[in-house]
Amino acid sequence: MRKSRVLLGGAAAVALMMAACTTDNPDEAGDVAAQPEGDAGESDDGDDAEDTNDDEWFVQADFERQLAQRDMEPEGPEDQPWLQAIDPDWTDTSEYEVDGGDNTLCFSNASVSNPWRVTGWITMQQQVEVYKESGEIGEFRVSDAADDDNQQISDIQTFIDAGDCDALIISPSTTATLTPAVEAACDSGIPVIVFDRGVNTDCMVTFIHPIGGYAYGADAAEFLVDNLEPGSSVLALRILPGVDVLEHRWAAAQQIFGESELDILGFEFTEGDGAAIKDIVTQYLQRGDVDGIWMDAGDGAVAAIEAFEDTGNDYPVIAGEDELSFMRKWKETGLTGIAPVYSNFQWRTPIEAAIKIWNGEEVPSEWVLPQEPIEEDELDHFLDINAEMPSLHYAKFGGEDLPGFPEAWQDR
Repeated sequence: MRKSRVLLGGAAAVALMMAACTTDNPDEAGDVAAQPEGDAGESDDGDDAEDTNDDEWFVQADFERQLAQRDMEPEGPEDQPWLQAIDPDWTDTSEYEVDGGDNTLCFSNASVSNPWRVTGWITMQQQVEVYKESGEIGEFRVSDAADDDNQQISDIQTFIDAGDCDALIISPSTTATLTPAVEAACDSGIPVIVFDRGVNTDCMVTFIHPIGGYAYGADAAEFLVDNLEPGSSVLALRILPGVDVLEHRWAAAQQIFGESELDILGFEFTEGDGAAIKDIVTQYLQRGDVDGIWMDAGDGAVAAIEAFEDTGNDYPVIAGEDELSFMRKWKETGLTGIAPVYSNFQWRTPIEAAIKIWNGEEVPSEWVLPQEPIEEDELDHFLDINAEMPSLHYAKFGGEDLPGFPEAWQDR
């Protein structure tokens, strides 16, 4: 559980000094958190850092809501977080009830272009196997857009035209561009389930996501404030501008840092590239002390830590992520760290939602899943239960009870 919080108020966000450019087609980072848009993907516009407007991405009410949701008790089974929901508003699905099983479930996936998505995709397939075995799912049809908006729009239209999907799950590549395609799917009469990343419509039966980017960014920033002395220096590492979930993470951090006495050296865009991360951190260390590292997606955290090792500097206080490469490095070095989480177990929830919809059961219209960071007192536990998993695996994947565990996740 979280141990302390920075008091929040209306103070202005901290002024930032440094920016770097990005590319139009970066690889995604690993788990990255999101409300409503999910893990990090390609920028909608490819703008450079200096064009990023903080006010465009910060909504005070959403920020306050997500931070409050961190302390809300979710409804649902305690040992199945993928079935839990925070403050749900239930939707009647009786119009979609079907007799018997052997239903066709269709899935339009943005991509499997990063370890977070690969981990989740394996989990989803194993969950489908459970319902194939029970006869509730007959066929599972999948398209992968490889992070291409136009391809995903075409994929969704193909599912619509086929006319035989009993439910359609969509994990959108980007938010605004995919909105019309999702609306077209809703208009076709197919029950639509959106998860991970959101779109600018509420036509879907349910939208599934963890708490969101503000919560993720605040978890990381609060940890640094709590564990660094006033006046300590912090470097922020970001992937790219223009991706709403990442902008929400950074906007939340700006609010937290703006009310602290930390010295924010600047922020740098890395495109999620380990070599770039190491080079950037090394350059800052050559200029002076760096006491803390804040990251909007921590799958490159090991590269940042190695920059301190290579230059002979003391380890920073760092916010990484629940990818095992970081968590193992955290344990090995004994540094002061936290692993913010964008709950990977959410990949099970759309399958469960489809089954509930076919049974005419209520589902939350916005299905908000718990999103709890891993702190030091939990580190050994999560390392132990994931001891046989590869470094690119995510600790809170939530698939230990599924068939194929652990081999399916090991043999990726």
